[in-house]
Amino acid sequence: MPRSFPQSLTKNDFAYMQLRQLILTGELEPGSPLQQGRLAEEMGVSTTPLREAIRRLNSEGLITLAAHRDARVAEVTRSEAEDLYAVRQKLDPLAAELAATNHTTAEMEGILEAEAQLTPLTSGGNIDALLAHREFHRRIYRASHNEILIDMLERIWDKADRYRIIGLRRRGDSIEESTRVADEHHELAMAIRSR
Repeated sequence: MPRSFPQSLTKNDFAYMQLRQLILTGELEPGSPLQQGRLAEEMGVSTTPLREAIRRLNSEGLITLAAHRDARVAEVTRSEAEDLYAVRQKLDPLAAELAATNHTTAEMEGILEAEAQLTPLTSGGNIDALLAHREFHRRIYRASHNEILIDMLERIWDKADRYRIIGLRRRGDSIEESTRVADEHHELAMAIRSR
């Protein structure tokens, strides 16, 4: 049954968002071929917007394209996960440092609101908890006022979300880990607020 198409989006954007969500949540598994006709029908769009979505997701590294229009969900690898983590270890502190210097009162309120929405990341891959976690960091990134850094971190999160979901489905955070993570997020928010 086709999904409802919001009038505020173009068909290209709708197809992109739907396909991206299917990949990030693991509904379309790494390495699986994309059955374009079936996907377009399920989304309630023609294959043209779907092909555009595939091209966009290929440029983001979430889909791989081969000859004869064969499109597959990109594989996940240990080395890519390690690379994503290493880059975030360097860029997240920079974003926090810039946010501490550049944030507005409204942006700080937004960071604190996002912190209040955080819940533990449990096994089963709770998407809402993962989205809340990402929103907390996204608000910090935006408060940095550095568009290049924001764009880089958003793209890294796009790829890293797949690994987080896989990890959470295998093992959620322990109570101790959840407490440590909550404390670290609170300390981060307070450090940014105190500039």
